[in-house]
Amino acid sequence: MSTIQVPGLLSFTIAILVFFAGANLNRLIPALTRWSIPEAVTGGLLAALVTLAAYEFFGIEISFTLAARDMLLLYFFTGIGLNARLSDLLAGGKPFLILLAATLAFLVIQNIVAFGMGKVLGLPQGMAILLGSTSLIGGHGTTIAWAPIVSSRFGLTNALEIGIASATLGLVVASLVGGPLAQYLITRNGLSGPKDEELTIGVSRDTVRSHEDDVSYISLLRTLLVTNVAILIGYALHEIILDAGINLPLFVVCLLIAIAMTNSIPILAPSLPWPTHTRGLALISDLSLNVFLAMSLMSMQLWGLSGLGLSLAIVLAVQTLAAVIYIILVVFPAMGRNYNAAVISAGFCGISLGATPTAIANMTAVTKIHGAATIAFIILPLVSAFFIDLANAAVLGFLVR
Repeated sequence: MSTIQVPGLLSFTIAILVFFAGANLNRLIPALTRWSIPEAVTGGLLAALVTLAAYEFFGIEISFTLAARDMLLLYFFTGIGLNARLSDLLAGGKPFLILLAATLAFLVIQNIVAFGMGKVLGLPQGMAILLGSTSLIGGHGTTIAWAPIVSSRFGLTNALEIGIASATLGLVVASLVGGPLAQYLITRNGLSGPKDEELTIGVSRDTVRSHEDDVSYISLLRTLLVTNVAILIGYALHEIILDAGINLPLFVVCLLIAIAMTNSIPILAPSLPWPTHTRGLALISDLSLNVFLAMSLMSMQLWGLSGLGLSLAIVLAVQTLAAVIYIILVVFPAMGRNYNAAVISAGFCGISLGATPTAIANMTAVTKIHGAATIAFIILPLVSAFFIDLANAAVLGFLVR
């Protein structure tokens, strides 16, 4: 077995090629676009299959350097914050609380499903913890943090491998199910988005096709400057927060800094150009999200799933079914049965089975076709990237005891 470590710039370049491969495949297979499968997901999964083939047939393990991916995550969430005006935040108050309550309830349900399936399948003690909110709502980061504790507590020597495999498979399923689920809800209920409202992230497919997405280098540099300042402040504040003993993700800090800036600086300095809802910010956010997602999916080591057997696939299938039923019967009605509710449903599929960026990618794919859903992009990241992490940590602390 030989290993190829792809350096950072080449990894970034390959991710761009992977995105274009996905875009071309979506054009060749119209159903992928119709069901709102993001181009980065299509290309990323294709690339992951290529690396799997290299591993299985040629004995070559390909690993990518992902430092650029982590920076793109900061640009992406900072862009969301820069678009979050106070009026939008206030409008998101009640929907935010409803979505938070629905997500907290599903966190409990997800662990009940995991433990129930563990009993039915006779899985080793402790394994069920890794097949619930640890790996699915929590994702890879939470899995890496809690797997050693589960391993020590229950003597499960392959805890990390099980958790990573579950998180990886959940990410794939979330990427493939969210868009079609939203499309089903939109079609079934005759819904449509606003025609005259700017998208929160990216530009619509019609605009891209008509080549109306040109921006000047001045506006683009101005947007990059504001974004970089917000990220730099986020880095500094994050260090202070960590020193205070609060474990808050860096991208959440950058998101909150950007929200504070976009709701204060334009008021204090009204003559200063500001990037909120500009084409430049939309394009930077779109680029960051798509390349981030392409890098995340193309770097998945799918061969890690092969040794974990049928039990993992069965549990993940049941978890997926539980998530879809919960979204249709609880989340969509609770959020108002309207277009925003359908977009949030696509995002909820992402946060319940995959990760926050997957949720945003699902929602972006839907809004590019059907129209903007501003409130969805405001409330979902706050729920999934902050409050749920805290609740999940509390639940997992109870379970490992």
